[in-house]
Amino acid sequence: MTAIALPRFDLSRVAALMAAALLALASLVSLSMTAPALADDTLSESDVRAIVTEMLDDERAKWEADQVRQDFTELDPDVLHPMIESYLMENPKLLQRMSVALETQLRQEEAERSRVALASYETEVFNNPGDVVIGNPDGDVTLVEFFDYNCPYCAESVPDLMQLIDSDPNLRIVLKEFPILSQESLEAARIAFLVADTDVDYFDFHARLFSTPGKIGREAALNAAADLGLSRVDLELRMESPEVNQALQDNYALAQGLGLSTTPTFILGDEIIRGALGYELLKQKIDNVRACGSTACEG
Repeated sequence: MTAIALPRFDLSRVAALMAAALLALASLVSLSMTAPALADDTLSESDVRAIVTEMLDDERAKWEADQVRQDFTELDPDVLHPMIESYLMENPKLLQRMSVALETQLRQEEAERSRVALASYETEVFNNPGDVVIGNPDGDVTLVEFFDYNCPYCAESVPDLMQLIDSDPNLRIVLKEFPILSQESLEAARIAFLVADTDVDYFDFHARLFSTPGKIGREAALNAAADLGLSRVDLELRMESPEVNQALQDNYALAQGLGLSTTPTFILGDEIIRGALGYELLKQKIDNVRACGSTACEG
C-alpha cells in the first residue's frame, strides 16, 4: 500500500482521524464478505483513502490557523515595546510626519463638517431677516461674524471690518450677537437687539460699545444708545421682551447647530473661521470666494 504523508500537527487529532479511517475500511471489508451482491454499492478502498486525505488536509489547515493565532498571542509586550521605542528613537521624523498627517486629516474632517452644517443652515446664517447687515446689502460676497461684546479679539476685529467696508464696496457683512462670556455680555446684547431695530446707525453703536473701557454690560450699552439719541428708559423696559428672548434663542440654536463655541467666529463661503484673522487674511479669503467660490483656491 502507498503511504499517506501526514502533516505536522496535533497527533491526538491524527490518531482520531486514522481510527475513523480504519473503521471505514473494516466496514468495507466486512460488508464485502457478507453481502457480495451489495459490494458494488459500497465505498472502495480508493474512496476511503480520498476521504482520509481530505480530512487530513482540513486538519492541516486548522492547525496552521491555530499556529498563526498562537504566534500573535505569544508576542511578549516586554519585548515588543522596547522594539517600537527603539524604532521611533531611530526615526524621530516619523512622529512629525504622523502629526502633520493627523492635523491635515482633522482639518479636512472639520471642513467637511462645516460644509454640511452650512448647507443645512444656509438661510439662517446668511439671510435671516432679523440680522444686522452693514456694508453693501446687495454685495456679491457675505461675511458673517458671531461676536461677544466682552471678547477682546472681537474688539480687535472691529477696525478690520471697518477697513474691509471702506476698501470693498461689494462686501456684505452680517453681525450676529452671540453673548457667551458673561452676564454683562448678555445684557449688552439685549440692548443691541433693540438698537438694531431703530433708525440709528447700528455700526456706530457697535463700534462705540467695543471702544468702552472695562466690562461691557447694561450701563455701557444704554450709554452708547443714549449718545445716539435713543431713550434709556424705553430700552431698559423692553430688554427682557419676548422678541429679544426669541432673537437670542435663535442665535444660540444656530450656533449650536453649526458647532460654534468661541468668539469671534466668522463664516465666509463654505468655511467656518474660528478666531480673529486680521484684515489681510480676511481680504485674501474674500478675494478667493469671488475668484473660485471657496476661501482657498487650488493652484
